[in-house]
Amino acid sequence: MKFTPEKYAIPDAPMQPFIDTGEIWDFLNKTISTPVKVKEVVEKSLAKSRLNLEEVAILINATDPGSVQLIKEGARELKKKIYGNRIVLFAPLYVGNKCSNNCAYCGFKASNRDAVRKTLSDKELVKEIEVLEDNGQKRLILVYGEHAQYSPEFIAQTVKIAYSVKKGNGEIRRVNINAAPLDIEGFRTVKEAGIGTYQVFQETYHREAYKTYHLRGKKADFDYRLTSLDRALEAGLDDVGIGALFGLYDWRFEVMGLVRHTNHLEACYNVGPHTISFPRIKDASMLDLGDEYFVSDEDFTRLVAILRLAVPYTGMILTAREPAELRNQLIQFGVSQIDGGTKIELGSYAEKEQNHDLKKGQFRINDDRSLNEIIDELLQQDMLPSFCTACYRLGRTGEHFMEFSVPGFIKRFCTPNAILTLAEYLMDYAPEHTAEKGWEVIEKNIHELNENVQHQVRERIEKIKRGERDLYF
Repeated sequence: MKFTPEKYAIPDAPMQPFIDTGEIWDFLNKTISTPVKVKEVVEKSLAKSRLNLEEVAILINATDPGSVQLIKEGARELKKKIYGNRIVLFAPLYVGNKCSNNCAYCGFKASNRDAVRKTLSDKELVKEIEVLEDNGQKRLILVYGEHAQYSPEFIAQTVKIAYSVKKGNGEIRRVNINAAPLDIEGFRTVKEAGIGTYQVFQETYHREAYKTYHLRGKKADFDYRLTSLDRALEAGLDDVGIGALFGLYDWRFEVMGLVRHTNHLEACYNVGPHTISFPRIKDASMLDLGDEYFVSDEDFTRLVAILRLAVPYTGMILTAREPAELRNQLIQFGVSQIDGGTKIELGSYAEKEQNHDLKKGQFRINDDRSLNEIIDELLQQDMLPSFCTACYRLGRTGEHFMEFSVPGFIKRFCTPNAILTLAEYLMDYAPEHTAEKGWEVIEKNIHELNENVQHQVRERIEKIKRGERDLYF
């Protein structure tokens, strides 16, 4: 269903700024929320229709307990309708932390002389990936500081290395990128390397707040960053990821900014972001911010539920910045992707000792469970851990992904592919107690498929047990 945007104060045009601060505040300040209106908006979302800014403001402005609970339950139901019980797993891999920017909230900022600067050599990168493959990872997001050394050619080369590393049955099947905004030619260069999603987070959508945090470097240009993913789409990339760093400004404004960004991409390119990320401010080396805009767990849960209702088909990523207990809770309200076994210090996956040194990392990790521990807990919750990359590799991306995102798609493709990737993990990496739980969950999910698909899934599982890998629908 194509989304028809509202008429905004700043009209949507490719590669042109689209955020109007006054307009967003008008929606928030002038939109009246009542339990009846909240119910209507939730029902619209449950019909898998995108919400406009006024409807999102109705949800944001709902503060009575009954309405807040309705929003959460609506998000829970919608997530189950669209994603089933699947949770996609990935690992972040920091390639280099040199940075020419001076962002007040980031441990990588140029003025942080305590930071230990490092860029992985090709050999070190291979070693890190081999360790990740030994743990069972199939999906990576490569992370880079914003520095001239990390050019499009450098990024493309590291992507090619990541795809080339094979250890045992291990391989990386999807490499996403979190790096500086590029020009159109730069995006074309990284696209040719076969990347998945290119993420650029606006951090805060409030122009004046943005100025106070971004003190120097190319990142200080609000509009250049805001239009970065327009350039990516112009270059032919069709999977892009947006995000805001919650705690820099009023969370209500940032939620509206993320939805406005989604509307802009859909209006100009007929495809919204593949993913939305919503990291919260946590400890970082030299972090010296007030707590005026810090987001409580309660508000954080609300905003996750609101975003799920606002953008039904967009993947939502929750990182290990958040503690395990909260992550387990939030996957019920809309989160579809989480990282596992995360280490963010350069070269730390290959190190034997766990070492969260803020002089080496961008922020503090609050969920240090191993990948298997996370999988084990997901299985206990009857969730279906997935390493699936089929859609990306079969061209079901961008606008085509939106076309495939219909109810029957989950049981025909998503659930079967999740089952097959979990079966691989259980055969190759899982300890016995996890494998036992995993096969039970697989059997339960197979029974929910139609008879023909059940037969095909069982055939492929037998092939996996005989040693075949990378089977998908």
